[in-house]
Amino acid sequence: MKKILITIFFLWCSASFGADKYTTFTNEIFQKAQVEGKIIVINSWDRWCPVCKKQKKLLNQAKKDFEDVLFLTFEHKNNKEIRKLLNIHHFSTIVFYKNGKEVGRGIGDSNKTRIYSFIKKLNET
Repeated sequence: MKKILITIFFLWCSASFGADKYTTFTNEIFQKAQVEGKIIVINSWDRWCPVCKKQKKLLNQAKKDFEDVLFLTFEHKNNKEIRKLLNIHHFSTIVFYKNGKEVGRGIGDSNKTRIYSFIKKLNET
């Protein structure tokens, strides 16, 4: 019985803390989008992070609401090269780029109004 409970607990943890997470960031996609002057939103997440889970849900919806914006994501723990390239030191970091330049950065922000407002502002300028 104890083994069954332990197995169920580990399966639940895997499902709850990131089994649906993924990495979409590649340097090629990022560089191409910068050259094209696109608005880019990059999110660094970690498997166990509850804030990252909220951000993922919010950014997945934003991806639908802002079709002209490129949303990229990467697993912080397993992508040291990306962290170094973007100078990201913490998971749950969201970085915004426009016209090939970083224009904003936040850590631990999962406020939909604030994030949407910033993206709308970038779209207007």
